[in-house]
Amino acid sequence: MPIPDDVTGREIDKDVQQELQSLPKGLAEDVARNLVMVANLIDEDPEQAYAYSRIALRLASRVAAVREAAGFAAYATQNYNEALGEFRAARRMTGSVELWPVMADCERGLGRPEKALDMAGAPEVQKLDKPGQVEMRLVAAGARRDLGQIDAAIVTLQGPELGSNSVQPWTARLRYAYADALLAAGREDEAREWFAKVIESDKDGSTDASDRLAELDGVAFVDVMEGDDAAMPDEKSMDDDVTPVRQDQGEQDVQDDDNDDDDDDDDEDGKV
Repeated sequence: MPIPDDVTGREIDKDVQQELQSLPKGLAEDVARNLVMVANLIDEDPEQAYAYSRIALRLASRVAAVREAAGFAAYATQNYNEALGEFRAARRMTGSVELWPVMADCERGLGRPEKALDMAGAPEVQKLDKPGQVEMRLVAAGARRDLGQIDAAIVTLQGPELGSNSVQPWTARLRYAYADALLAAGREDEAREWFAKVIESDKDGSTDASDRLAELDGVAFVDVMEGDDAAMPDEKSMDDDVTPVRQDQGEQDVQDDDNDDDDDDDDEDGKV
């Protein structure tokens, strides 16, 4: 697959570059460039990112970073079984528990929420850093909802991180999940309150909390460009030599013409 000339492979993290040093120089560069393409495309074009990840995997399947990238690309395309296999391989290579939450979410994707809950209670969770532990709670709450246990999902999401005044990268997502669970439980007033708190912490607009809150408040957004008769601002609905006239102005002009005709009749009557 083609790779733009300005993609050198040096854009990837230094830790990944260090892993690739075990490969011959030319091969390492090829793998690195494909990994850059995966990172660049995974949000906007997951299928393309997946294709590049398969190339990197074919070139260097024994590199943990490559297996991890392939896992995330498969996860983005909802190939959860394949993603889980790649994450497990990466974990065996590194011994790290960092991928534990996303592995549990793959179990959810495969229709096994009970397995995800088992993973949420495993000793590996205690080894996760704070972001990882929050991510695990999000996955566990999602598994509870998969099982129809909405009240248990709400309890799972509660904790000091939820109401903390310190805004972290995961704060908006945690609050959003909590607000959405409250709404699913029919607790609309509380859901409205928490969607508002999401907006406070969602500095980059990564959630649709504003729309959800507006919907709860009964605010409807109308797309002014909708409809067959809608025109773009630079389009003209009339010929250039025609001046649009308001209806009331046109009626006034007709009345003025009638008055002018009456005046002409009076002049004719007054002539000797």
